[in-house]
Amino acid sequence: MPAMIPKHADTARASLLLKSLPEELTEELLKRATLRNTGRGETLFLQGEKAQAIHIVLDGWVKLYRIAPNGNEAIVDVFTRGGSFGEAVALRHMEYPVSAEAVTDCTLLQIPSAGFIGMMKQNPEMAVSIVASTFQRLHALIGQIEQIKAQTGAQRVAEFLLDLSNCETGSCVVTLPYDKVLIAGRLGMKPESLSRAFAKLRGAGVRIAKNHASIDDVEKLRDYAEEDPAAAWNKAL
Repeated sequence: MPAMIPKHADTARASLLLKSLPEELTEELLKRATLRNTGRGETLFLQGEKAQAIHIVLDGWVKLYRIAPNGNEAIVDVFTRGGSFGEAVALRHMEYPVSAEAVTDCTLLQIPSAGFIGMMKQNPEMAVSIVASTFQRLHALIGQIEQIKAQTGAQRVAEFLLDLSNCETGSCVVTLPYDKVLIAGRLGMKPESLSRAFAKLRGAGVRIAKNHASIDDVEKLRDYAEEDPAAAWNKAL
């Protein structure tokens, strides 16, 4: 089993799942957990398999997806450093309702569900961390639905780039973490719609080159993303 480096341990402690736990419980969970390094494109689990572990992403990007009856892939969610998934089904010994794949090279922390449940029975306060994680996930899903219904495609892409940016003001270069087809699926768009959205964002100072996005003015792009949707639609006509 690969050794956990301090950076990864800090990421695990700061994750939504563990950050509200007392330090001694977090350390015990980390002792019981295992590290898993995966290559890009590697399957973590498949829809229908029994869930036996909770996953925390320590590095890289992971996608959750379902295959529709027509054979198309539907992106359910995408996780990066500090994100956790599989809690609900693992703690109830259920089957995974989705499949998971490493979008990039990844390092994951896997916490056995049996060990987590055993500790939770002895320490009921651990349930608070699960409730907090579930609430945050629900809040994020509501935000995604609101984006799809209330924003143009270009505005959703603008917010996506801003979320990836570490800059509050001025110019910035953002590395796109995964391919454009997956970005489109994550934002509820078709790949051709994503290309049109990137083209529209040139007027807001965004230029795309391979897997990088150059933002001329972060504040200007934020104003564009927060612009009244009706006004944005008028511009798009």
